[in-house]
Amino acid sequence: MLMPKKVKYRKQQRGRMTGKAWRGSTLAFGDYGLKAMRCGWITDRQIEAARVAMTRFIKRGGKVWIRLFPDKPITKKPAETRMGKGKGAPDQWVCVIRPGKILFEMEGVPKATAVEAFRLAAGKLPMPTKVVSRDFAGV
Repeated sequence: MLMPKKVKYRKQQRGRMTGKAWRGSTLAFGDYGLKAMRCGWITDRQIEAARVAMTRFIKRGGKVWIRLFPDKPITKKPAETRMGKGKGAPDQWVCVIRPGKILFEMEGVPKATAVEAFRLAAGKLPMPTKVVSRDFAGV
């Protein structure tokens, strides 16, 4: 799973997920991309599941870029524990996503293959997404 090698602070506050993604909102590497349409958290497991679904479908035919990284720790208290006694231990890592963020990019495959691979990947993600491409026809 994806996670940082080292962090300055072990625990973080939850924060807010308002506004649009200004950085990372345009295609930088590939010809096709999967764009998030809503705010949310994507976990390291969801990123890995989407990556596996895409690469299996394209059968090592093209190149895939992952444009997000889970660097926010989410804590969880053990089951059947009373309230209080401080914040729980870090349990998983998530990436904060805002609308407009490009999640994955792909090149070296036909348009139909890319769209189908992104459809399979989008099924693993907890938010609605849209396929975008370099030609401004909107795929």
